[in-house]
Amino acid sequence: MSVHDELASVQRCLDDLNRSVGRLEQQLGSGGLEMRRVRADTNHLRESVALLRETADAAMAPQQRPDLVTISDTPYDPSLWVDTDDEGLGARDRRAP
Repeated sequence: MSVHDELASVQRCLDDLNRSVGRLEQQLGSGGLEMRRVRADTNHLRESVALLRETADAAMAPQQRPDLVTISDTPYDPSLWVDTDDEGLGARDRRAP
């Protein structure tokens, strides 16, 4: 089975669980600590499966490659380096420390 089929199966099971918990709430009442805890756990499962579905969708999406930029092998224009310091050496007309 594919990931989407598995997630759909899990979602159906969660829907069944949610309906069953709803019926239990009608019979037992929703005020008890145990029932509130079961309802909270059911909601957390639903949220977790939703996050898992988003992650699976992102993982299955085709990855786009960034546009490639061609860099020329020709040397830079020497006028670009006029009045610049050599890194770590200081200015051209002075000695390094």
